[in-house]
Amino acid sequence: MSKLPGWLGRLGAELTELGERLEQRRAEAEGVEGEGGEATPIELPETAAAPSAVPVGAVPAEAGRRGAVADRVPLPPAYAPSVAARPDPVAAIPWGMRVAAEASWRLLVLAGTLYVLMKVISAVQLVVLAFVAALLVTAMLQPTVARLRRYGLPRGLATAVTAILGFVIMGLVGWFVVWQVMDNLDTLSDKVRAGIDELKHWLLDSPFHVTEQQINDVAKNLSDTIGTNTEQITTAGLQGVTVMVEVLTGMLLAMFSTLFLLYDGKRIWHWVLKLVPAQARPGVAGAGPRAWRTLTAYVRGTVLVALIDAIFIGLGIWFLKVPMAVPLAVFIFLFAFIPLVGAVISGALAVVVALVTEGVFTALMVLLVVLAVQQIEGHVLQPFILGRAVRVHPLAVVLSVAAGGMVAGIGGAVVAVPLVAVTNTVVGYLRSYGQEEALRHAPSPRGATAIDVAPTPAPGSPPEGSGGKETR
Repeated sequence: MSKLPGWLGRLGAELTELGERLEQRRAEAEGVEGEGGEATPIELPETAAAPSAVPVGAVPAEAGRRGAVADRVPLPPAYAPSVAARPDPVAAIPWGMRVAAEASWRLLVLAGTLYVLMKVISAVQLVVLAFVAALLVTAMLQPTVARLRRYGLPRGLATAVTAILGFVIMGLVGWFVVWQVMDNLDTLSDKVRAGIDELKHWLLDSPFHVTEQQINDVAKNLSDTIGTNTEQITTAGLQGVTVMVEVLTGMLLAMFSTLFLLYDGKRIWHWVLKLVPAQARPGVAGAGPRAWRTLTAYVRGTVLVALIDAIFIGLGIWFLKVPMAVPLAVFIFLFAFIPLVGAVISGALAVVVALVTEGVFTALMVLLVVLAVQQIEGHVLQPFILGRAVRVHPLAVVLSVAAGGMVAGIGGAVVAVPLVAVTNTVVGYLRSYGQEEALRHAPSPRGATAIDVAPTPAPGSPPEGSGGKETR
């Protein structure tokens, strides 16, 4: 008991010393905050009075943080004007301009890709046209191969029989046309001379007051022009020989490509699918057969329509006793593969031959026959035979034929419309396929949304579960 007063005395001295130190720290903290602005009192925790709660020399954490912040970044004075923060540059650009920019660079990438693709196609134009011609011939002959295989013939034998028959028929038609032209060439030249003389007499007796001297001057100028441009005519002839060599080369490439497409077309298609990315492969695999059906329908329908045109126009020319009726009918058949333009060119050729050889009246009658058959073809045959499988807008037909002719001449004009028809089919299928995939992977509706999208009964029909009776 004698030690208790000494222990209490020491405890009191330590508490007094601790209180003085806390008062000193509080005064220092208030002085530092007073330099930056208004002083804020520091609230000490309730346990600060205990000797064991706060060690000697400790500083409150909040006061330390505020002092450090005040030392690093002083607060602005009260009279300083407020400065607005700068907006994000992306947010400063209007939404419409951002959309236009996003679409523009994508269109530039597509335009560059198309430009490079067209350059590559122009460099290998002969190969591309030969392969496209092989596709068209394969689409025409493939049903025959399938029918022969159903009769029990092996694939190789069915392909060989179909290809040989097809190429033999095409060769015979070409030989017959050349034979008819060569056989009627002398008669045609005589009739052309007679037609020119008849035209000369008609001009002399016409109300245009054309004199014989003017006609002779025109003939002399034409003869002089031909004699002066002999070199250019010779160069054009040599270019014609080069074109003939290219045509023969393209025909051989088309024949070999047709053989392989008829024999191994399915395996080639599967190999092409392996080049497509895995994510896009199901859509392309579904679009391919539909594109082939569209191409087959176009080729078969066009062949049938061209055959009907050639037969009826050829019969009309033959009844009117126009020379070379069969070659003209073959030309009409071939030019029918060029939509719109081919019919005009072949009809004009028939009218000119009739005018030169048989006179104005026969030419007018041939014109009536051509117009009548072409009107029936355009309004009856094509909608009935081709149907909805290859329906393309007339404006798209005209623009595609013009673009194909500018890029690749007659061959481009021939393949332009089937290319547009196939592209239309593929794009339509891929759009529908993408929408179905989006709906398939969309989360299933729940709650009120599920009720909104649930199938509703037809107006006037009883609700489900009512047993045919109306529930009230």
